[in-house]
Amino acid sequence: MMRPDTAVRDSTGTRSLGVESRWTSTVTRTVASVAQLRATAAYAILLIGVSLTLTALGPHTRDVVVSRMSTNLHNLRHGHMGTLVGSAFVSGGDDVFVWLPGLVCLLALGELIWRSKGLVIAFAVGHIGATVVVAVGLAAALEAGWLPMSLARASDVGISYGAVCVLGALTASIPARWRSTWVGWWLGIAVTATWGADFTAFGHILALLLGIRLSFRMPAMSSWTPLRVGLLAVGVVFGYFVLSGPSIATPAGGMAGVLIALLATRLLPSTGDSSINDPVAASK
Repeated sequence: MMRPDTAVRDSTGTRSLGVESRWTSTVTRTVASVAQLRATAAYAILLIGVSLTLTALGPHTRDVVVSRMSTNLHNLRHGHMGTLVGSAFVSGGDDVFVWLPGLVCLLALGELIWRSKGLVIAFAVGHIGATVVVAVGLAAALEAGWLPMSLARASDVGISYGAVCVLGALTASIPARWRSTWVGWWLGIAVTATWGADFTAFGHILALLLGIRLSFRMPAMSSWTPLRVGLLAVGVVFGYFVLSGPSIATPAGGMAGVLIALLATRLLPSTGDSSINDPVAASK
């Protein structure tokens, strides 16, 4: 006959092994996920390296590099198409360590869903696509005399267009019941942020729309693990500050966008496209 104290010890040992097994499984999955983040890690390392180098060389050198890497009309008209890529690795300031964690979380989530190639595509579509459309719009506005010619040499570098497109490309992975709220919130914030802002705010709207459109052509996530929810939470906070800029009215704009989206969802007939309403179908 088994003694009571032996049964207690066996039960405790079984529970301990169970807890240890779950922790081991969680750690294993986390390590496996991190190993998939090659594009995110490489980009973060390059951003840090470029920022540290420019900081070491001094503000004058940074200003020169920013000027040469800017995707402004002056550079594009003179055939400096390399700025469409180089501008994604240059920051106008030395505060990279402040915003880099948020960017890494956003990109990491995208890479876990779409793999490295999909993340690069989403980022490039936003960074290059929004830049080109904004440049065409600026050229037309300058020719018409609606804007000062000084904007042709305005600095335009950084990660924001690409990051906002990645944010929009998460749309198809958001559960269907929250998707209209998600889209309305971000569009409301992006539109509100254009009031009194420069042309980059309009670029953010374009990048967001490109990402939303792209999201239904890319794999979508059917289940959210705690790790991915955590990455989304940090990425959302980062995306908010990128889109809102200095505007203090953006939360009101976001809520207005949510209300409009919910109203439109109720009034408009269903499209019957299951790939838009079902993230699992969208991933097939």
